[in-house]
Amino acid sequence: MQAFASLNESKANFDDIYDRADPRDYFSVLGSLDYMIPDVAAPLVRQILAARKRRYDLAPTVLDVGCSYGINAAVHRFPLSFRRLRRRYANADMAALGSDELARLDRSYYASWPETGLARFIGLDVSAPAVRYAVAVGLLDEGIVANLESTPPAPRDAERLRRADVILSTGCVGYVTERTFRSVLGAMERPPWIISFVLRMFPYDAISDELARHGLVTERLAGATFVQRRFRDVEEFTSCLATLEKLGIDTSGLESDGRFQAQLFLSRPKEDVLAAPLRQIVTVVSGRNRTVGTRYVRVGRGDRAKVLRAPS
Repeated sequence: MQAFASLNESKANFDDIYDRADPRDYFSVLGSLDYMIPDVAAPLVRQILAARKRRYDLAPTVLDVGCSYGINAAVHRFPLSFRRLRRRYANADMAALGSDELARLDRSYYASWPETGLARFIGLDVSAPAVRYAVAVGLLDEGIVANLESTPPAPRDAERLRRADVILSTGCVGYVTERTFRSVLGAMERPPWIISFVLRMFPYDAISDELARHGLVTERLAGATFVQRRFRDVEEFTSCLATLEKLGIDTSGLESDGRFQAQLFLSRPKEDVLAAPLRQIVTVVSGRNRTVGTRYVRVGRGDRAKVLRAPS
């Protein structure tokens, strides 16, 4: 298995947009690429959280691993979407504000919406500015700034991790590995449910093996993939296709059509899986046809394959 670090070389690097004091650059850059995984994932996350609430008769606390600016919390807790929020931050009047003033307005903005979610959220991310923003505007109840790939959680952070019932990831696998999951699970007092949307270029075996050591059974939702975003440029497109094909993954009709594709994994205690398998608790939705900008597509195979620009 290739190391995640080498697999990440196929992808564009967006590290700089996560270190801003507010999420305007995050929405501008990712929004320009039709980033949609928070919106595509939200209905499935809601169905899974509803199933867990039925099972345990308790509203869960979600640990969002790689939470950035709290977007998963926003689209789950309120009748909002990534697209709607992007339009808000693209407004010229919003662009002129300082970060502190924007955060003050954002806190009022989120507080004005009815709470429609099924869970409270704790966030985990390596970006202190992103976590600080998400807590300040009320999207996260608590935030943890830590790199659990390299260091174990501090005592205060471990205490926060213990409060979680569900672990959610909508794109951080590949940046985090089984080491982060090992640290999180080591701090928890009860077995969680773990919802992971994982790009197909990142093998999940090492993580599912680690979860199995903690008594969790992992299911993959068969027959469905979920769009993350368009490829940024032809270099990212061709590099990622080459990476997938080296792994023996057929990209026809999926990544070859110009969009990153993720798979859904759900890990739970065995008795919960037997009580309600994954295929019984989710109804699949698709973001496949929602992109509106230029896509890169590959036509043909082998030496005759061509990369074309295909306006959506």
